[in-house]
Amino acid sequence: MIRTCIRDNLHALRQGLAVLERITEEDYRAPVAACFNAAAGGHVRHVIEHYESLLRGLDSGWIDYEHRPRDPDVERDPATAALRVRSLLERLEALAEDSPDGPLLVRSETAPPDSTHPWAGSSLLRELEFLLSHTVHHYALIAIQCRLRGMTLDPDFGMAPSTLRHRQRHAVSCAR
Repeated sequence: MIRTCIRDNLHALRQGLAVLERITEEDYRAPVAACFNAAAGGHVRHVIEHYESLLRGLDSGWIDYEHRPRDPDVERDPATAALRVRSLLERLEALAEDSPDGPLLVRSETAPPDSTHPWAGSSLLRELEFLLSHTVHHYALIAIQCRLRGMTLDPDFGMAPSTLRHRQRHAVSCAR
């Protein structure tokens, strides 16, 4: 199950890398008013840093998505972001070969600031599922931004793997 989930995460990251390899710096940095003045670069940085948070915390078993560096270079430069995505791809491919199976603790983003117990139990599979959903959500926003700026993207970019599988099954059953 973890390998399947890693495969889906790798596919999503490769889709993002394909966009990073062809997006202009202007399109990457430009906020789109219709999308709450956020730029594609901000969404990409956010996604990258969530994956890095998971990978950074695997050794200790403590995952903290809230305390991220928020690296402005990743947000401004698609080439820098592409390097970081390539690193994520390598690390996730290695994780598929040797996945830790111990419990994880994840900092709750909804815990009050003065909480003495802001950590919740989780697992690698659950966190990979979260990251996939989170990535697809942000890719959908990036897709809107890029299309509003006139970029042509793969029609599957920003779509959940389950939606793609459903469409594929539906297309097969309609062809019969």
